[in-house]
Amino acid sequence: MLSRLSLNRILLRLNFSKIHWMDSESSSSGDGPRPQFGNRHLRNPDDVFQHNAWDDVQWDEEQQEHAKKMVEQNSEVRMCVDEAQRIEAEAGHLWDKFYGIHQNRFFKDRQWLFTEFPELLPKEGNQERINVLEVGCGVGNSVIPLVRTVADPNFFVYACDFSETAVKLLQQEDSYDESRCKGFVCDVTAEEWPTPFPPLSLDHVLLVFMLSAVHPDNMGHVARQLFNYLKPGGMVFFRDYGRYDLAQLRFKKGKCITDNFYMRGDGTRAYFFTKEDLRRIFCEAGFQEEQMLEDRRLQVNRGQKLKMYRVWIQAKFRKPM
Repeated sequence: MLSRLSLNRILLRLNFSKIHWMDSESSSSGDGPRPQFGNRHLRNPDDVFQHNAWDDVQWDEEQQEHAKKMVEQNSEVRMCVDEAQRIEAEAGHLWDKFYGIHQNRFFKDRQWLFTEFPELLPKEGNQERINVLEVGCGVGNSVIPLVRTVADPNFFVYACDFSETAVKLLQQEDSYDESRCKGFVCDVTAEEWPTPFPPLSLDHVLLVFMLSAVHPDNMGHVARQLFNYLKPGGMVFFRDYGRYDLAQLRFKKGKCITDNFYMRGDGTRAYFFTKEDLRRIFCEAGFQEEQMLEDRRLQVNRGQKLKMYRVWIQAKFRKPM
């Protein structure tokens, strides 16, 4: 058990009782397009509030151990099986409710996609059709920047989401054009996917803060399905929560469904990955690892002088030729 002094110390350090859940694109974080992660380092602690985020923040042994113990504590009391099964069965309805409330106001457009994943950009003089799929597209915070940025008429974006409400909101966007993109509803945990494209037809797949919402037992199935739809040489671009991210530490007892998988207050769910998790999921599905980065970031609220320690995983996997 953590002592009261130790618990208070880590709570003070993380300030997590004063913030709401957010991912790296929530409307309350950041100050515009960010540089490629790994390029902004805090050299002088006195400069901490000069920017909204700092990269490659190293945790000392004490901070790492405190985070581990906090996860052990918030996982002591697990959600009952019946409740976990209900949440699984109602996942689509709960995401519909989420987007019904927030509409297109919750997440910021992901302008950083081409910075972190430059492979998405068609090569100059490209004459072949390039098919991109975003799984878990939401209201289009990746799709719309892709369509607006890439003028190549051979570049086509498919976008699916579990939420029918989210897909409808995407289709109402001014930049949504079915000659350039197509949104559709898909439960990626289902055995068969109702896709508007055949197997072996995708060049790239985006998984951005999406796989964490899937029960861990179903993640391998999602990876195998993506492997089947990608062309040889096709790539998966991944970014999601890392183990001991602030969002994981702030969960209360009784919200843990299974190891490192939790239910939020609105009924949506989140898993917190390690590099080993991702290697197991994707390499067992047949992919080759091209990149695996842990983004340990210190986000700050300059107005309130708050520090928030975030952990994200970014990876690239390729289907062998």
